[in-house]
Amino acid sequence: MALYAAYGSNMDPRQMLERAPHSPHRGTGWIEGWRLTFGGEDIGWEGSVATIVESPGSHVFVSLYELTDFDESSLDQWEGIAADLYRKIRLRVQTLDGSPLSFIYVLNGFEGGYPSQRYLKIMIDSAIAAGAPDDYLQELRSHPTND
Repeated sequence: MALYAAYGSNMDPRQMLERAPHSPHRGTGWIEGWRLTFGGEDIGWEGSVATIVESPGSHVFVSLYELTDFDESSLDQWEGIAADLYRKIRLRVQTLDGSPLSFIYVLNGFEGGYPSQRYLKIMIDSAIAAGAPDDYLQELRSHPTND
């Protein structure tokens, strides 16, 4: 089993239940030294999509899941690993119980562009469902969109 740190729309427990039904939620935490941003507007979706980039002094709120091998393979397909849209890296997540090593998906593309209002709303709703703190939600709500 692998520990997965979800951000963006994958923080929604209902969505993760669809994409990784055999993998239990293990809590929440922060990835320190990275920030949430958007990129890949040239891929052809409604706008840019969520990713994270290194940024000293910043942090990203995440939900942790303990993925079975089967669910990890399924999630790789959802995230476009074979199409080279995202890649998996391993980072430490700060939790109340320690700092486990987890994998996370990072966009293989340049940072830039804005998400659609619809996509950003999905991310905000997902963060609320995951129990994100108010300051993190406010930061998401204030992000500009492309429409």
